Amino acid sequence: MAKRYSLFLLLLPFLLCESARQTLAQGGAPNIQVNVELVQLNVAVMDQKGRYVSSLSPADFVVTEDGIPQKIATFGEGNGPTRSLLGVGSEGTRTPATLPGVPQGNLAETSKGFSDLTSAMVGANVFILFDTSNYMYHGFVYAQDAITEFVRSLEGPDRIAFYSYSRDLSRASTLTTDRSQVLRGVRSTVAGDDAALYNSLLLTIKDAGQYSGRKVVVVFSNGPDDASMVPPEDVAELAQSEGIPIYMISTRDAELEPVSSLVFERMSAATGGEAYFAKDWKDQQKAFASIREDLAHLYSISYYPQPNPNRGWRAISVKVVGQAGGRYRIRTRDGYRPLPTAMPERAPGS
Repeated sequence: MAKRYSLFLLLLPFLLCESARQTLAQGGAPNIQVNVELVQLNVAVMDQKGRYVSSLSPADFVVTEDGIPQKIATFGEGNGPTRSLLGVGSEGTRTPATLPGVPQGNLAETSKGFSDLTSAMVGANVFILFDTSNYMYHGFVYAQDAITEFVRSLEGPDRIAFYSYSRDLSRASTLTTDRSQVLRGVRSTVAGDDAALYNSLLLTIKDAGQYSGRKVVVVFSNGPDDASMVPPEDVAELAQSEGIPIYMISTRDAELEPVSSLVFERMSAATGGEAYFAKDWKDQQKAFASIREDLAHLYSISYYPQPNPNRGWRAISVKVVGQAGGRYRIRTRDGYRPLPTAMPERAPGS
């Protein structure tokens, strides 16, 4: 009971949406609204040989939510610019008038906000979460070297945050384009206590969710979680709802930790990321190189959901049309849960 109460307190802030508009309740029961904003997808498209499929256009994709076709609002590839697919008004201004959930009386403000969003979606916000628990003691220096090389290899406008964890989360470097600041954070880490991976990952996802644009979390872990109160299923669902892929790099063989390995694989797959099991420092470097390649080839697709009465879990499907589309492997998050907001009843005359 204590664990569930603590979990509720941890997750309570995520269930409150600051941008929900106040509405009056009618009748005796409180009015429950679902606040759905722009849904962002990071989509990897690969052929049967595992090669990235590039240069696709918005017309090549079909996106559905609970089987309902969606209109793509923005589209981008890799670290290239994200472009708006909104209509053009009579005066040449972009007007999202056909998009559900967008206030129709403020087209100028909405267009400006949309322009700001597309500029923010160039590059990716990369949150690195490093295991500094006692599980990492023997391979600590090699792990630091692998992360350092990964940070240096990220090109373009990508911003990076570096966090570490053992029993508690340490925010060594907040999100920045300054690689030297991130590298100082990497080198300042020391091996510590028990591992509370899922607690720390939850807090990292919460931090990442405060930023617009593409966001990914890269976890470097050397063992199971032995100190968290948050179950991995709740962490995965929050990452799905926030649209944040999780890439897991485990320095343990999958056979040595079958339970943790299965959790890593499921969490990564559900969020659109990947799980890697690195036996030595060479495998670690390969894993980071693979993640870097993924970031450079992901398609960025967003949409405003069409009217949908479902207030619970909404399933997302992305397909590529055309003759070769059926043979491609698509990797993205498989759904999300809209944030509910309970509006209390207001007394008559108040």
